[in-house]
Amino acid sequence: MKKKQTNQPTRRDFIRNSSLAAAGFFIVPRHVLGRGFIAPSDKLRIAGIGVGGKGQSDLAEFAKSPNADIVALCDVDDRSAKKSRERFSKANYYRDFREMLEKEKNNIDAVSVSTPDNTHAVAALAAMQLGKHVYCQKPMTHDIYEARVLTEAAKKYKVITQMGNQGGSGDGVRKMKEMVDAGMIGDVHTVHCWTNRPVWPQGVPTPTGTFEVPKELDWDLWLGPAKKIDYNPAYLPFNWRGWWNFGTGSLGDMACHIMDPVYRILPIDYPTSVECSVATIWKEMWNDTTNPDSCPPSTIVHLVYPKKKGKGEIRVSWHDGGLLPERPEELLPDEPMGNWDGGTIFIGTKGKIMCDCYGANPRLLPTRLMKEKTMPKETIKRVPEGHYVQWVNACIAGYGKGETSSPFEFAGPFTESILISNLAIRSYLMKNPNGKGWDDKYLGRKKLLWDAKNMKITNFDEANQFVKREYRDGWKLSL
Repeated sequence: MKKKQTNQPTRRDFIRNSSLAAAGFFIVPRHVLGRGFIAPSDKLRIAGIGVGGKGQSDLAEFAKSPNADIVALCDVDDRSAKKSRERFSKANYYRDFREMLEKEKNNIDAVSVSTPDNTHAVAALAAMQLGKHVYCQKPMTHDIYEARVLTEAAKKYKVITQMGNQGGSGDGVRKMKEMVDAGMIGDVHTVHCWTNRPVWPQGVPTPTGTFEVPKELDWDLWLGPAKKIDYNPAYLPFNWRGWWNFGTGSLGDMACHIMDPVYRILPIDYPTSVECSVATIWKEMWNDTTNPDSCPPSTIVHLVYPKKKGKGEIRVSWHDGGLLPERPEELLPDEPMGNWDGGTIFIGTKGKIMCDCYGANPRLLPTRLMKEKTMPKETIKRVPEGHYVQWVNACIAGYGKGETSSPFEFAGPFTESILISNLAIRSYLMKNPNGKGWDDKYLGRKKLLWDAKNMKITNFDEANQFVKREYRDGWKLSL
């Protein structure tokens, strides 16, 4: 009987045509295995550093892509890592990211960093130096100097990078940019940004007491390059944000989300000056409880930027801790200003535009103009796959081919400006140890002039200690 004809190649055909026939390998083409099959070699193998809390949700977002494979996990606290270890049970688990990178360097393609702020830079740089793509939670770094180093490292090591400010991939900020670029509010000269943070303790005394370190926690690794202090449960698992040794306060938590439209739309680069005001908590008459270890309860920061395109300046103000900018006259009394998390208002020569946190829901003011005006056509590519999968796809495409919304080239200068605001806040809180009277008590209450090229405040040298912190022994950051 004549054999039935088929379009499928035989095993003999494969072996004859394969360059590996002599070795006895049988390579099955993807079309034979079925449409939609993704070979293991085509997947992005991801290692997570900091896999509890935000790290847990970050890994879950990456895992939504069929092209992602979570192969290694690292966390200094076994309690925080529990859910991620259960979900990605085949992934190898470590406590020290340096050990993980050394042992897994041939098994991973990319690394996600979701630790407290104090170890962002050292973990991200270590991964990049091995040629691994990096996703790093916001703020990109704890210090201004660290942000500059990581920006340079991404170019030097030719890796795909993304900061974790998800709104940067949202439709809202793109729509808002199209509206501004279309001239709907004229030339922007002033921006106000605000947040409801902090929602954790700030402006409080430094924790005291003696506590035993939980057996599940490696406290020394948790500190990373930060100053050595005794363990206290007041810092973990979330309230570290309010302490300068580990966190970057309200600005570090939310400015990367709320100020993203400012940097993405205008655009701006580095400020030339920064000044601030800071809330004070009083213990008794003429004696406040200012604590240089703790971020203050509320602040207002004013930054001045030269326009990158054209002449003139743009003034950007930040408000946190329950402080808000004045409501625009165009906003009706009962209309929400931003949303619960905060918002941003652009003021131009012809009008105003406001958005919620993450650049969401942009609307002209008064809001009735959204119905009366014709909105511009879409000119900016959207990111339907979202911020996380965009990074996965870009990593697979490769350096120079893949595209992300917040590569370190963008996120680095952006992060520096956020941290310059913190530099001003910390300078404001400084006290003169040799002061003899009230007038000598506060040092940093002035407009600070910033030399971006040299990363230096030119009119108050004491502030420059906050550009680059001293790492404790055993830690370094070097290209």
